Amino acid sequence: MAKLLALQATMPQVWLGGNIQFRRFSVVQLEKDGVARRIIAAIKAQVHSGAYRPGDRLPSTRVFAAEWGASRTTVTAAYSQLDAEGYLIIRPGARAIVASGLEAPSMETPLEAAQPRNLSAFARRLVALPAPAEMQPAKLADFRYGDLSGADFPVLAWRRASNKAILRRPARLRYGDPQGSLAARGALQGYLWRARGISCTPDQIVIVNGSQQGLDLCARLLLDPGDRFVIENPGYLLARNAFAAAGGIAVPVAVDADGLRTDALPPARLACVTPSHQFPLGSVLSATRRRALLAWAKATGAYIVEDDYDGEYRHDISPIPPLQALDPDSVIYIGTLSKTLSPTLRLGYLVVPASLTRAFSEAKRLTDRHAPMLEQDILGDLLASGAYERHVRSIRRKNAERREALLQALSEHLGAGVSVAGADTGLHVVAWMNGIDAEREPAIIAAARAAGIGLYPVSPLYDPTEPRPETAGFILGYAGLDVEVLRRGVAMLATVLAAHR
Repeated sequence: MAKLLALQATMPQVWLGGNIQFRRFSVVQLEKDGVARRIIAAIKAQVHSGAYRPGDRLPSTRVFAAEWGASRTTVTAAYSQLDAEGYLIIRPGARAIVASGLEAPSMETPLEAAQPRNLSAFARRLVALPAPAEMQPAKLADFRYGDLSGADFPVLAWRRASNKAILRRPARLRYGDPQGSLAARGALQGYLWRARGISCTPDQIVIVNGSQQGLDLCARLLLDPGDRFVIENPGYLLARNAFAAAGGIAVPVAVDADGLRTDALPPARLACVTPSHQFPLGSVLSATRRRALLAWAKATGAYIVEDDYDGEYRHDISPIPPLQALDPDSVIYIGTLSKTLSPTLRLGYLVVPASLTRAFSEAKRLTDRHAPMLEQDILGDLLASGAYERHVRSIRRKNAERREALLQALSEHLGAGVSVAGADTGLHVVAWMNGIDAEREPAIIAAARAAGIGLYPVSPLYDPTEPRPETAGFILGYAGLDVEVLRRGVAMLATVLAAHR
């Protein structure tokens, strides 16, 4: 507080939080007020950490005083000091805002944290796992897979269903069924029968916070430490991590143009597969291999975790029946709304064998009681009214147009220099860059990002103990971009690649 003593002996009058004028504050009094000093230090820390950014409004002095258990005079004194130091801007009749020029320092190099004490075996396994790299979206065209276009979200239908759900205000607000509301599960049951040929009862459905929670529940309920699990290679990294964190030992099995290779499946407790659109390579599990996989499950007593993450998107092929429809006693089916509505909603669902319903219900109860009820009510209305299926048909057409634009642009700008895989279904393709070694991927990614292009390699999705492709390959997601951006992005990508051939 030494700098405070060098200030003038009194503070100018200020207006805060409405039409109330406050008295002048003595710097000496502020120096003696420990609560004010703590408020000042706390707000500075929030600004420096990036929690408050330039232009953000702070709570009114009345609200802040109530939250901190301090007098409003003390809070006003703290705000006044921060205004004098250039942290805040105070205007009559308005809440204080954070001043410009106070951007948080870069966090690219995180500060070293103290080593945690007494971690469980689960936590030690968890922190040892590789995590997907998180990057800010590229400016010109970001080909990150899993993103959807915000313009595609059914705002009007969602708002109508949301208003109906809110106006149905129940007499009591209480915890619900851990498996999800009966209305939402009943609506999902009808949709799954119509759209995917799945016959189940609402009691077999568990509504979860996205497919990732479904994978986590499967890992904790079906694996003990040391148990082996079959995972596609390459495959979905977060599925592998969920099973490995539970103590499972991964047994990577290669995939080819017909999906998971079933000719030499080892004994295991479960197999996690993406049969309708293999992630990331895009192959569809053939009928012969589907039968072989189900026969393996029967013979070994294993469960099959079927991740149907984007089964709604079929472009040049007929609908593929899910494994669950062929053997509902051996297959746990995972679906998600992250690829049709929004990944921000965190809504997904499981269809589990009848013998597992109690285990999954109790696990869900202990995890988070249940998924958010309002969103479940909205989903139930969208499904019951037919609005959800109309939305799916609409975005299926839009994404087919995006896919066609991407494929045309790749053909036009890269020609024989690229081989495309997995274009028949889903929301991404894999582009193998013919003539470019995989070891050049990092340099290409960096050059593309400098040019405003977000690129994401296939290689990290391969098991680290298995050989990786020698050719550079990238996953190009297209559902979050409009047609013109896709075309410009591929043209710029071609320019970047030309420098690395």
